[in-house]
Amino acid sequence: MNKEHQYLDINRTSWNNRTDAHLNSEFYDLPSFLQGRNSLNEIELGLLGNLEGKTVLHLQCHFGQDTISLSRLGAEVTGMDLSDKAIDSARKIAEQTNANVHFICCDIYDLPNHLDQQFDFVFTSYGTIGWLPDLDKWAQVVSRFLKPDGKFVFVEFHPVVWMFDDNFEKVGYRYFNSGAIIETETGTYADKNAAIKQEYVMWNHSISEVVNNLIKNGLRITQLDEFDYSPYNCFKGTVEFEKNKYRIEQLEDKIPMVYAVVAVKA
Repeated sequence: MNKEHQYLDINRTSWNNRTDAHLNSEFYDLPSFLQGRNSLNEIELGLLGNLEGKTVLHLQCHFGQDTISLSRLGAEVTGMDLSDKAIDSARKIAEQTNANVHFICCDIYDLPNHLDQQFDFVFTSYGTIGWLPDLDKWAQVVSRFLKPDGKFVFVEFHPVVWMFDDNFEKVGYRYFNSGAIIETETGTYADKNAAIKQEYVMWNHSISEVVNNLIKNGLRITQLDEFDYSPYNCFKGTVEFEKNKYRIEQLEDKIPMVYAVVAVKA
């Protein structure tokens, strides 16, 4: 069978394979998180605002650090992810931290078969939509789970970043969606020296593809921001020019690295 058609199984295995390395990495710094550190960055915190008493759906939550961080801000939070190993870890961490969260393990497109609720906020961030082939179906899910006047907050790595090769020396990929990208990596972004190897299937998505599918599914765009840095040191050849702000050293501030969209359900 075509590997593109097997993307769910391939990517579930890929993320299951990464989970232990991520849990033990300095990147995720689980010990300080268990002691109360909030894992959210200033970009998304500024867009989310006051969450006290709000309900939040966190899509593609990995092992739940940001999900639990949202609950620490006073929200009642539901997180979902494809990886059963990550969700098992998320539930254990939530129990350790007494977090007001609920976790669901499923494919994002199948979430309506696992959850029947609408939320004040839907949130997703950093390295999420690249795993999805169809952004119309994605935007349908976002709209389905938002209350009327509910807010969608989305922060993602900029599609310009994904045009470059791993060393940011040349443009190796098309900006626009040209179908599945099937590759194999050793290590992982959170620990490049981890003794793991995994295959994955991804898609590049332009900003227009994101925005137009949200509009098509009943969301009104209220804010679109671009940032010339990443809050995560997850790329090769970075330099930290301010605390927790990273750029590709040879590209300096010349490219966008992150963008954010805020949209309201009509």
